[in-house]
Amino acid sequence: MSINSKQSVKCPQCGQMSDVTVWNSITVSDSPDLKTDLLAGKVNMFRCPSCSHTALMPTPMLYHDEAKRLMISFSPTNDPVLKQQLFDNVKNSSRESGELEKLIGYNLRFITDYNELLEKILIFDNGFNDKAIEVIKLMILSQDVDKSEQRICRFGKCENGSIEFMIHDFIENNIYTSSVPEDTYDKIYNSLIESGMKPYSFDWEVVDSSYATRLLNGFNNDL
Repeated sequence: MSINSKQSVKCPQCGQMSDVTVWNSITVSDSPDLKTDLLAGKVNMFRCPSCSHTALMPTPMLYHDEAKRLMISFSPTNDPVLKQQLFDNVKNSSRESGELEKLIGYNLRFITDYNELLEKILIFDNGFNDKAIEVIKLMILSQDVDKSEQRICRFGKCENGSIEFMIHDFIENNIYTSSVPEDTYDKIYNSLIESGMKPYSFDWEVVDSSYATRLLNGFNNDL
């Protein structure tokens, strides 16, 4: 069930007070239009009616797509220590409540970045597994190792048998694109499955570049 609440928010720029609808939970089967708004970057985004200042509301949200067996716990933060604490809380509460036992066969993701949240949804909407996609993103960034630390790679779209990725270079302030044949994804995905990776979760997971690096080093989500 999709759940929201009303909050009175003071604009950090002009001080104007305004009421904002904040979504704490989105269930796709109940609210397909809400998913559309989320992918358009409209959900939990504050926009001041007085000065038009925009900002992401610091509100945790649970995204549930039963058809795709996908559940995402989103807690916006840039603090790595807090991120680990929140992740541990999600895992512990899920186990203690017995919820984890009801989510067998699901992909369970913990995310703290809004753009990554949208990216994960698009990846699964296109029928891909994000673990293989993260490995491909590493491969793309490794093509220019000297600049890999200043770049972030995101899944873009899939069409005509090709997967397009967007590469943002923060130092050069440029955005590039890189395309990979869909057959490449199939080969990497099958290779990861053969090496022991499971196409679903045993617990909540953070699937990012660090996770992909561990996959390439021989670890899988059994561990």
